[in-house]
Amino acid sequence: MEIRRYRDGDEAALYEICLRTGDRGRDATDLYADPDLLGHVYVGPYLALQPEFAFVLDAGDGPPVGYVLGALDSAAFEAECERSWWPPLRRRYPDPAPVPPGRRTPDERIAHLIHHPHRAAAWVAARYPSHLHIDLLPEGQRRGHGRRLIDHLLAALAAAGSPGVHLGVSAANPDAVAFYRRIGLAEVDGDDRGFLMATALPRPDRPPPPGPAAAG
Repeated sequence: MEIRRYRDGDEAALYEICLRTGDRGRDATDLYADPDLLGHVYVGPYLALQPEFAFVLDAGDGPPVGYVLGALDSAAFEAECERSWWPPLRRRYPDPAPVPPGRRTPDERIAHLIHHPHRAAAWVAARYPSHLHIDLLPEGQRRGHGRRLIDHLLAALAAAGSPGVHLGVSAANPDAVAFYRRIGLAEVDGDDRGFLMATALPRPDRPPPPGPAAAG
């Protein structure tokens, strides 16, 4: 399988991958009435605003089977989403804030994120300003492709001057936590619901440090 940069025409396939891995790595197709909702939050803004940090796992004889997406500067990315990405979606999807959290449908939970998106804490944005999302369909898993995708993205982020990268992972997804640990990320914050994991990136003019990437 080949890793390549995102190109026009990939968007629908990447939205589908997002949906088919949207239940903590499992297929979420039956959970959402609107199949595009997850993609609007976790794929679309990266393709629209940071396409240079979007890499696709291409099977060659069919649609993509995975992707990794990144934002170089999380604070700047969040600000641009507020200016250009979220407003039209907020007009399309009502804010379900009046509905108690425990009674919201899966669609309403994602709509709530459109109106109240996650923002990186100031200390995280200062130390690990970049962030990423990665998803692989089953046919692209457990063959080293996830590590290869992340290596491509981390190299691009480091070359662009980022000193570090972070991501969030659910505590209910221990396989993902174990994967990120194996490739050098470490927990820098978290609770019983999930973890913030991060790693420092080498400067382009310096070799990477030996051993696990520094974090904490």
